[in-house]
Amino acid sequence: MTVRASARGLVKVYGRGDTRVRALDGVDLDLDAAHLTAVMGPSGSGKSTLMHCLAGLDTATEGTIVVDGQDISRMSQRRLTALRRTRVGFVFQSYNLVPTLTAEENITLPLDIARAPVDRDWFDEVVDAVGLRDRLHHRPAELSGGQQQRVACARALVSRPSVVFADEPTGNLDSTSSAEVLAFLRRSVDELGRCVVMVTHDPRAASYAHRVVFLADGRLAGDLRDPTQQDVLDALGGLAL
Repeated sequence: MTVRASARGLVKVYGRGDTRVRALDGVDLDLDAAHLTAVMGPSGSGKSTLMHCLAGLDTATEGTIVVDGQDISRMSQRRLTALRRTRVGFVFQSYNLVPTLTAEENITLPLDIARAPVDRDWFDEVVDAVGLRDRLHHRPAELSGGQQQRVACARALVSRPSVVFADEPTGNLDSTSSAEVLAFLRRSVDELGRCVVMVTHDPRAASYAHRVVFLADGRLAGDLRDPTQQDVLDALGGLAL
């Protein structure tokens, strides 16, 4: 199994003195290629902090993070920006689409900013997988919430990143749109071979994952493979005790 991203001894501390918070407390984690991994835990467990550190959006206090074979914990900001642009994809709860651009222009935006050519064969494969072939020339205001999030997912994949990080990607969606986006994220792993890491509070969303990692108080507290929704609920219930 190819590991796309890993953390060893990951510690993140916020604040000092009486306000000091140890958000991550020695996390070791491997994220495999062709896997959708969900990260769950109670509020304040460190799940979003973990994702932000793994994605290079925040700097760890201690420990090592390797993405696509490169130690990002030792990178300059310039190199880290370049890696995030080409080797890491992001999907956020708020879509973050540019309203004046079409769906196609939003999808290719990261490549356009990097002045990199668009691989049209890969673009077509991603667009067909996301099911938006007939909506490419529509602007975000002309798309449903689920369609907008699928545009955001396609944008995250178009540069062929090693890892895609999704932070509560269905948090603003109704159940039908959520199912559309989750099915696409799973297909992007099963059919396109991506590594996707999804932070979620929703057991139904987590049931789409190959693996669910649980955090509590900044530490790994559980690990499920091929979970059902009930498996996830049972595990969360155990964390709450």
